[in-house]
Formats: sequence, C-alpha cells, structure tokens
Amino acid sequence: MLWIIIGLITSYLLGSIPTAYIFGRILKGIDIRKYGSGNVGATNALRVLGKKAGITVLLLDILKGFIAAFFISSIIAQHTLVVHKEMLSIIFGVICICGHNWTVFLQFKGGKGMATTLGVLIGLASEIPGLKIVLGLSILVWIIVFVISRIVSLASVISAFVLPIFMIFFKQSNFLIAVSILLSAFVIIRHKSNLKRIFEGKENKISFKKSR
Repeated sequence: MLWIIIGLITSYLLGSIPTAYIFGRILKGIDIRKYGSGNVGATNALRVLGKKAGITVLLLDILKGFIAAFFISSIIAQHTLVVHKEMLSIIFGVICICGHNWTVFLQFKGGKGMATTLGVLIGLASEIPGLKIVLGLSILVWIIVFVISRIVSLASVISAFVLPIFMIFFKQSNFLIAVSILLSAFVIIRHKSNLKRIFEGKENKISFKKSR
C-alpha cells in the first residue's frame, strides 16, 4: 500500500508540472494565464510563445502522461505483487491527468488535459492488446477534424467523444471502457468555454501561414 501511495503522489506531482507556465516565465517573463486564451496548455503556448515553444510544451505534456502510465507503474508494480501492472498503469495515468488539469502549483487551475491524456493512452497501448488501433483511430479523427476546421479544441472534443465508442467497438475490458468515458468527460468538460465559443463562431483557428 505504501508503494501505491508513493506512485499516486508521484504521478500527481508529475502531472502538476505546469509546462506552459514555466516556459512563459523562462522565455518571456510572463504569466501565460494572462495572455491568449489564458489556458496553461500547448495550444496557448503555441499562440503566445511561438511554434518551437508550443511544440516543446506539447511533447513534454505528452511525456508526463507516458511516464506515469508506463514507467512509474512499472517501478511500483515490481514492489506490489498483488496489483496487476495494467491496473496500476490506468490508475497512475488518470491521476497524472488530474494533476495536469488541477495542478497544485497553480491553485489547482491547470490545462485541459488533451496532451497528457494522449501520453497516458500511448503508455497503455504499449501493454494492452488492441488499444493501439483504438489510439490510432482516435488520433486519425483528431487529424481529420483539425485539417477541416483548423480548430484544436473542436478536434480534441470530437476525438475524446469517439474514444469510448472505439473502446466498445474493439471489445476492450469493461474497466478500460469506463476509464475511457471518464477521460472523455474530462476533456469535454475542460473545453466547455471553447465549445461555447465554437457555437458562437468565435473560437480561434490555427493558421500555418507566415506573418509578414
């Protein structure tokens, strides 16, 4: 039980690292929460801090989820023989996402969790049969919606919505389906303000054209 508690705390603190906030302070000396959308995530980092910083934040946020679901669970599983490794991966992954969404370092106000959720799913897909195709299809849905709309939030919400559907279609375990519903709800609820702007036609689109 002690090792599980250590794993939970470590996963939460790892997820809580506010990558975009740190990059804003280091690169421009700003509080990124006061610029752009005010979100502490990769998309806002891209808009406020630039392409390189945005991509770096995205990769680091993905890495947080992957480390929790794959490496931390592996370490703790070696000391906890009565708990299945897959179960630890799911639990630690969800806790890491909670840390990102409600970080202790920013008064429990964090990002929207899409990148960290992706990292967790990558970690889970490395050891759960059939999950690779579910993850691949969810990413494909994200890409298609983004290419058509150029709206990151819309792509994130729709790909999160179809995740449990793919889980059911490809006959994942009931526990994993329940977890996917929880993760989907996290993403959709965290994008509530974005959905409002989308319905009002006010949500910002990503442009890849170079400014003159």
